[in-house]
Amino acid sequence: MYLKEGCSLLLKVHKKSVPLILNVNPSFNLDQLNSKNPIELKEYDVLNRLKYEENVSTALEYFKWVANSTSFKHTLLTYKIMMEKLGQEKEMDSVQYLLQQMKLEGISCSEDIFISVIDSYRRGKASEQALKTFYRIQDFGCKPTARIYNHLLDALLSENRFHMINPIYSNMKKDGVVPNVYTYNILLKALCKHNRVDGAKKLLLEMSNKGCCPDEVSYTTIVSSLCKFGKVKEAREVAMRFTPTVPIYNALINGLCKVDNIKEAVDLLDEMAYKGVDPNVITYTTILNAFADQGNIGLSFAMLSKMFVRGCSPNIHSFTCLIKGISLMGRWCEALDVWDGMIKEGILPNVIAYNALLHGLCLAGNMNMALSVCSAMERSGCHPNSTTYSILIDGFAKSGDVIKACEIWNRMINLGCRPNVVVYTCMVDVLCRNFMFEQAYNLLHNMVVEDCPPNTITFNTFIKGLCSSGRVEWAVILYNQMERFGCSGNTNTYNELLDGLFKCNNLTVALELVREMEEKDIEFNLVTYNTIASGFCHMGMLEEVVKLVAKMLVRGIKPDILTFNILMNVYCKGGKVESAKQLLNAMTEVGLRPGFISYTCLIGGLCSWIGLEATICCLQRMINDGIPPKISTWNVLVRHLFTKIDYRSALEYIESILAAD
Repeated sequence: MYLKEGCSLLLKVHKKSVPLILNVNPSFNLDQLNSKNPIELKEYDVLNRLKYEENVSTALEYFKWVANSTSFKHTLLTYKIMMEKLGQEKEMDSVQYLLQQMKLEGISCSEDIFISVIDSYRRGKASEQALKTFYRIQDFGCKPTARIYNHLLDALLSENRFHMINPIYSNMKKDGVVPNVYTYNILLKALCKHNRVDGAKKLLLEMSNKGCCPDEVSYTTIVSSLCKFGKVKEAREVAMRFTPTVPIYNALINGLCKVDNIKEAVDLLDEMAYKGVDPNVITYTTILNAFADQGNIGLSFAMLSKMFVRGCSPNIHSFTCLIKGISLMGRWCEALDVWDGMIKEGILPNVIAYNALLHGLCLAGNMNMALSVCSAMERSGCHPNSTTYSILIDGFAKSGDVIKACEIWNRMINLGCRPNVVVYTCMVDVLCRNFMFEQAYNLLHNMVVEDCPPNTITFNTFIKGLCSSGRVEWAVILYNQMERFGCSGNTNTYNELLDGLFKCNNLTVALELVREMEEKDIEFNLVTYNTIASGFCHMGMLEEVVKLVAKMLVRGIKPDILTFNILMNVYCKGGKVESAKQLLNAMTEVGLRPGFISYTCLIGGLCSWIGLEATICCLQRMINDGIPPKISTWNVLVRHLFTKIDYRSALEYIESILAAD
């Protein structure tokens, strides 16, 4: 991979020549430099001066002054420290010049210096330039080593340049440089990041076969990757080949929690204790967070208590997970208690913790408290970020307060916080909820101007607002403009449009969209089927509803209560009341609880097609099931009674029902 002797330099882009940094007017004491007896400098003095000089420009001036003096000749160490300082500031042209200067002075570049140069390029996200410098390694009197190869591979990996990694590794072997455990760990990480876990497992075997024992990092990398893809059982088998350590257990526990197998995760926690492996704060917090996400706050608190009992102090992330879980359940008073407890433990909240608390307060509609927390956040020196503002704007959007939402927006802009696509989308939602559609449309164009283009979620929010207010034609026009903004519709986009089109009886365009979904392979989810079925039912296309639901079942999508209610409505409208009654029973069998809509629909069908006695039996069953009839239920009965029997008898009958109830 590096240039052989006599080969040309492979730099294809012509760069401006770097000025000779050593032949300039020094800013240090020229009298000492020009005197007949200049002060003699020692390497120790120069190194100290360079090391402790915080300003890189001043350090470079001193370096040049020394180079132009006759009192000291730069050494490998002084070059190294100067290159490191320049590299930290990403002054890579100057670093390259110093490499050339070393070559001119006959100082061979050391392994450490070359690694420092590669790491500097990595910090500057310029791994390709690091590779080009590596091509010239022999020009600088340095030979490639395993350490140099490792740092180069790591630099390429940091920018996900997977296609370059394997050729470098192949060249490493051709050069007779023996890969070590660090080399293999980088390659394992590269394969896993590239979603090639099977290749990583093969490399693990190759590693062992070549006498390089995999270490904790090797196994943790593969175990974590397998868990990421939900292959927890396979990850456990791999983990058992190595004496399990805390990181490996943490990877397994995290994988189990992601697939909602928290019981087995807790079992692993007990296994750790049995094997004498001490869980750390990450172990406990992972399980605590899983319980919180499930809404099982009691067990989250139990896990927090276990941490204290076992002498493991919770960190900011532990408390944030708990606060988030409690807040999402609307128990913001308890969340504030945990907040106070966290501060008493000496843990200062960060912006993520504040955002978790604010999110809970906004969900509960407690916007005044949310504003108080935001003010306290600013007073504490913790600066709100774009997520903070999006939470507040979304909260005011849902509470219908457009003025406050705009105030938060303006405050964010005035404080120099640049809105991201989430904040813009929240603002579009605010404007749509207040029927300010022109302003919302202007905001889309502003997003493009500000180099923060709208995404599909932004358009879905806008389209939903338009359809909800009956502006369906405008919603369709907006959908057709999505491609101009670099977006395409997804399932949610079509669901919103279909719902609006069916509600305004625009069957033609609705069916065109359904065909378009099929042509574009857009996924039909449960909401899609229910929306189309409800629309067909509304349009009187009863047979089409039954066919659609049958297609849905064939595709493996389980019906919900709404699906059953739509079908029951279809059967009742078509006079197939017995089929509707069977559906009511089937709902219970599949674990769904019929609601008042289900019973009211069936009562209407019984009234129209069967008779009063069967209707009263159904009403009694509804009451026995703990579902109180609502006004709409009584309206169905009253309409039937006034149609079938005389006025006086109807009133007497209603009075008898109410008296019995």
